[in-house]
Amino acid sequence: MPRTVAVVGAGAAGLVAARELLRAGLDVAVFEKSARAGGTWAYDPRAEADPLGRDPAAPGAVHGSLYASLRSNLPRELMGFSDFPLAGRVFAGDSRAFPGHRELLAFLDAFAAESGVAARVRLRAEVLRVRPLGEGQGERWAVAWRGEDGEVAEEVFDAVIVCNGHWTVPQVAKIRGIDNWRRKQMHSHNYRVPEPFRDQNVLVVGMGASGTDIALEISHVAKEVHIASRYSEDRLGKVELCKNVWIHTEVDCIQDDGKIRFTDGSAVAADSILYCSGYHYHFPFLDLDGLTVDDNRVGPLYNHVFPPKYAPNLCFIGLPMKTIIFQSLELESSPSGWPPSSRGRPLCPARRT
Repeated sequence: MPRTVAVVGAGAAGLVAARELLRAGLDVAVFEKSARAGGTWAYDPRAEADPLGRDPAAPGAVHGSLYASLRSNLPRELMGFSDFPLAGRVFAGDSRAFPGHRELLAFLDAFAAESGVAARVRLRAEVLRVRPLGEGQGERWAVAWRGEDGEVAEEVFDAVIVCNGHWTVPQVAKIRGIDNWRRKQMHSHNYRVPEPFRDQNVLVVGMGASGTDIALEISHVAKEVHIASRYSEDRLGKVELCKNVWIHTEVDCIQDDGKIRFTDGSAVAADSILYCSGYHYHFPFLDLDGLTVDDNRVGPLYNHVFPPKYAPNLCFIGLPMKTIIFQSLELESSPSGWPPSSRGRPLCPARRT
């Protein structure tokens, strides 16, 4: 009987990890709590009741963080897998060099179908608890999950691969005096279209990829857009080619008069604050010792994949952020990414007798 492996999440990480496991002859079950595979690339037009998304377990919490216009910030030549490229192929009618999310989702659907992974995905199956069995060393794993009917079941697996992503639980920047702010606040997790910011003065906190992208999109409908970033000292002031966008130093506080003051002493009035300040790593289902998430650092991990105490029966795929993501996911999932003690063999040890 083949070894059994549970994969938590059916986004790009979970799909390519499952493909590698199937190639190794393992019996794979992929748990996906939403209604379809695709992970972060599955666009959801809904937003949460709390625009800051502070409680990921709240009723009506939304998993996806895509906005309607989002496109890949890597060219299609870098957004495929080694033997299933995106370059030179069109999956949803979007042949642009930097395709939109619908093209990426169609690509992942095709990959899952061709690799045989689609048949292993359990939709609307939310993993509630993952715990090691056998003296706490993770030789086998109990996985409790809830199905669409609300019933909770528990199954035992030989290994677990964690692929639940890290673009869901908002990280909201702390601003001194924000408790006195009575105007609109939102995290980019709940941003979908720019229209709600029409004719407003908007402060965007954060100048990463999403912060820059969203700020420029909002500028087409907003009165003014002010971007605050701790890494902006060399490009302060009005943005060239934009009639209504300014870059500032990071926010110092909310003044008594309601204006937003920056660390350089300048201040602006704003109608809304939009946080593009990133996300937290979040593993609420993991019930084990020795793993920490400190300031968005998950550890201890070997090669960002294996916790030493539980390797190779537990691993994480897709934790690094600033990387060529699809290729990185494939490398982490392939035998070349396994620790020396298990390289060249499946992600769980040989059967004990």
